[in-house]
Amino acid sequence: MIRSLTPQSAAADGNALAAGFNNLLVTGGCGFIGTNFIRYLLNRPDFKGRIINLDKLTYAGNPENLRDVELNLPGRYIFHRADVCDGEEIDAIFSRYGIDSVCHFAAESHVDRSIRRPEGFIQTNIVGTFRLLETCRAAENFLLFHHVSTDEVYGSLGSDGLFTEKTAYRPNSPYSASKASSDHLVRAYHKTFGLPVTISNCSNNYGPYQFPEKLIPLMILNAREGKPLPVYGDGRNVRDWLYVEDHCEAIWNIMKSGRRGETYNIGGHAEIENIDVVNTVCDLLDRMAPFPDNNPHRKLIRYVPDRPGHDRRYAIDFSKLREELKWAPRESFPTGIRKTVSWYLDNSEWVARVRSGEYQAWIDENYGRR
Repeated sequence: MIRSLTPQSAAADGNALAAGFNNLLVTGGCGFIGTNFIRYLLNRPDFKGRIINLDKLTYAGNPENLRDVELNLPGRYIFHRADVCDGEEIDAIFSRYGIDSVCHFAAESHVDRSIRRPEGFIQTNIVGTFRLLETCRAAENFLLFHHVSTDEVYGSLGSDGLFTEKTAYRPNSPYSASKASSDHLVRAYHKTFGLPVTISNCSNNYGPYQFPEKLIPLMILNAREGKPLPVYGDGRNVRDWLYVEDHCEAIWNIMKSGRRGETYNIGGHAEIENIDVVNTVCDLLDRMAPFPDNNPHRKLIRYVPDRPGHDRRYAIDFSKLREELKWAPRESFPTGIRKTVSWYLDNSEWVARVRSGEYQAWIDENYGRR
């Protein structure tokens, strides 16, 4: 369910109506966060424009996530299957729709995949961002390029301290290095060419529509099927967990009223060790979907060898965003994780199609092979 306007976000709404964003290009809109952002924005009373969703439809991009939106809002939501690295196609989309703003989600984002096959991360995350920036700086009356990034660019924290917008970049995986590179490109295009940009670096997201290889949906779905729950190393790695709709609201506030050329960190104020996340999922399933024999789901936990370059701790200081734009997360981890587990339990058909790959056949039928 999408929330309506509240005093927290209302202060900046007058700016949004005057700012334009009539033809917003959302890249990677069929992915997890992009899907949630499009749904969020199209339900906002302060967004009157249309969204053009550009997505390559790789393994994690699923247009079925937005099929109901495409059917119900044909004038306000348009989908294009395209690669952000294809400069000619991007130029054509800008020309056809008069694109005046971009929210850039499109990225390869799974650390394990970046370790096995880093080249795709370099192409999509660095070259793709460059191609978009080149098109944006050539566009007339262009309003904003918002770049969605990650806290992983900052590297790993010790047992205390927080990432701030002034923390030095120290990426430790091909994924985070490619995102750090794209962050620098965006900033450089603002400083060198005067392109209006904003950047956000977020902590770990969770919620509906997340691809099942990520930690929380993987644990939910494996546990439901009685499969092992693999936990890296000692399970004591710490992440700051951010419910995806809170992230969407923060991005929209930054786009409306964030200072151009600035970076804003977005955190969930929910530092939790990975093993505690898994235990919480198990305990919720014990209550919401117990095994017939009432065995606890925690019995499925299995520790596995740690992955290379596994950062120990991330934690976000989002005080800049709170003080300038009056944003704070609405969901605590207990409320957000309950909503997330409920969504996966209630959407078994979506889960089955994603896990079986059936949605890829639907993509081939409707959009052709790439």
